[in-house]
Amino acid sequence: MTNMKKQYNQLPQVAFSILLALSLKPRHGYEIMKQVEEDSDSKIRLSPGALYGSIKQLREQGLIEEYSSDEQGRRRYYRMTEQGRRSLNAELEHYEKSVLLARQRHVLEFEMGV
Repeated sequence: MTNMKKQYNQLPQVAFSILLALSLKPRHGYEIMKQVEEDSDSKIRLSPGALYGSIKQLREQGLIEEYSSDEQGRRRYYRMTEQGRRSLNAELEHYEKSVLLARQRHVLEFEMGV
C-alpha cells in the first residue's frame, strides 16, 4: 500500500507571520506590517520591500489572494485562501509538537502558564 502521509513544507518566518496576521481578517499591506510587528512583540518589523516580496511569493503559492474592497480599487487587500489556512494549520501543528517535545526533554527554560 502506498504511503499517503502528507509532505510538510515549513513556511519561512515572515510568510508564517503574514498568514497569522491574515488569519484574523483580510488586510491591506500597512495593516499586515503593523499586525506582524504586534504579534511578534516588535521582533519582526517588515520593510515594504520584504512585505511585498513575501506577499508575491504567497500569492504565487496560492496561500493568499489579492482583492480590492473599495470602489476605486486603489487599495489592495489580501486574504488567506483555504490552501493558506491548511498551510498555517500544518505549521501550527508542527510548532505545537515541537513545544511538547521541548517540554518532555526539559529544554524550555520556563513553562508558559501550563
